[in-house]
Amino acid sequence: MPSNLSVFLRSGLAAAVLSLGAALPTAAADKTLTVYTYESFVSEWGPGPKVKEAFEKTCECTVEFVGVADGVALLTRLKLEGETSKADVVLGLDTNLVEEAKQTGLFDTHGIDAAALKVPGGFSDDVFLPYDYGHFAVIYDTETIKTPPTSLKDLVEGDASQKIVIQDPRTSTPGLGLLLWVKSVYGDKAPEAWAKLKDRVLTVTPGWSEAYGLFTKGEAPMVLSYTTSPAYHMIAEETDRYQAAEFSEGHYIQIEVAGLLKNAPEKELARQFLAFMLEPGFQDTIPTNNWMMPAAATSEPLPEAFGKLVQPKTTFLMDPAEVAANRQAWIDEWLKAMTLK
Repeated sequence: MPSNLSVFLRSGLAAAVLSLGAALPTAAADKTLTVYTYESFVSEWGPGPKVKEAFEKTCECTVEFVGVADGVALLTRLKLEGETSKADVVLGLDTNLVEEAKQTGLFDTHGIDAAALKVPGGFSDDVFLPYDYGHFAVIYDTETIKTPPTSLKDLVEGDASQKIVIQDPRTSTPGLGLLLWVKSVYGDKAPEAWAKLKDRVLTVTPGWSEAYGLFTKGEAPMVLSYTTSPAYHMIAEETDRYQAAEFSEGHYIQIEVAGLLKNAPEKELARQFLAFMLEPGFQDTIPTNNWMMPAAATSEPLPEAFGKLVQPKTTFLMDPAEVAANRQAWIDEWLKAMTLK
């Protein structure tokens, strides 16, 4: 999510709140669809502008995107606004947050036929609809690291002089993904793994953009990102310098989802948008604008660079209810092991 490399590397971190509602003429539109999402989605090089243009051609409406930093920030904002939220659709939570989001009581069933969806693990839900996915990975600089870690164990126990930048699970969906990845592999031994890994951690950033920026500036030779991240560098920068390390245990997956609010001012329009998310007009924007994998069919095959990416042999994905029940305890466990406050 996070995963929008072109946004960050070309334009820097976006403003905390972005709106595209006035980007196109609206004289013919008598309705406004308000979509809460993360800021990189709505930036100039993100999927947002193309998605807005494509949907507005069919809906006789105006699409207004409101962007916040991250999926965690989305959920926090919704909790603060409660039933007074002006959003129709929330786009950018992931499966690790959906149970907690449901517990707010703010979401309605989507009512969309999801047969066209194809995501690893077969996630399906009557409230949240997937639109893309990506496996978390350690991205490394091949000019600095000649022998990258080949497993999570290698990362945890490897050369402490070869640093990695990671994200905070309290504020970042990739940070939470790494937390669950370590828990999936190490189970009750996760605190010991974190205690060893902390010697390799250069710093813990609030979000993905800060972490990836430090990495590309050469501050650290490794960063937590996605298996799809090298595709950006291969396509946009024409370089193979940055690659993903394939881990023998497997990789944890992030499946990004969208949901409909019960008090949505434009509920039927919102359902039209959710159905549109499964069509090529939306899915075509995902690979080379959000730098993730599409959750449904695109109109053309993926770019050649995507065929060169790491293809995890094992996918980890925890049940959302298990994550909701244990997230705070596992974060507290992480904080203690990392000696952070």
